[in-house]
Amino acid sequence: MRQNISSGGPWEEVVGYSRAVRIGNVVAVSGTTAAMPDGSVYGGEDAYAQAYRAFEIAEQALREAGAKREDVIRTRMFVTDMARWEDFSRAHGDFFRETRPAATMVEVRRLMTPEMLIEVEIDAVIG
Repeated sequence: MRQNISSGGPWEEVVGYSRAVRIGNVVAVSGTTAAMPDGSVYGGEDAYAQAYRAFEIAEQALREAGAKREDVIRTRMFVTDMARWEDFSRAHGDFFRETRPAATMVEVRRLMTPEMLIEVEIDAVIG
């Protein structure tokens, strides 16, 4: 059985995606940034703050799908400036220190808006 989790954002219908999808005990969370409901980006130029907020938003989708932080098996971080890797990594470590999922960080040229410094994806297996 498939469960689509919506963020309520206007782009979901246009692009045809869900914030997260659960099939069985597997949950995949779409690319998530620190974007706020009003369109602003939380944290400004603070790479740590943006990363941590993106993980919090993604975790909310996990919870809606019935998963928790301990169920996370993989994270992916797409960052616009690898020179800030320590800030992104510190946020990941502070968020997932006990879970320790497989993790990937890659630099990308840009995200949806120039203010966005990081986008994260999360995969989880419940149980």
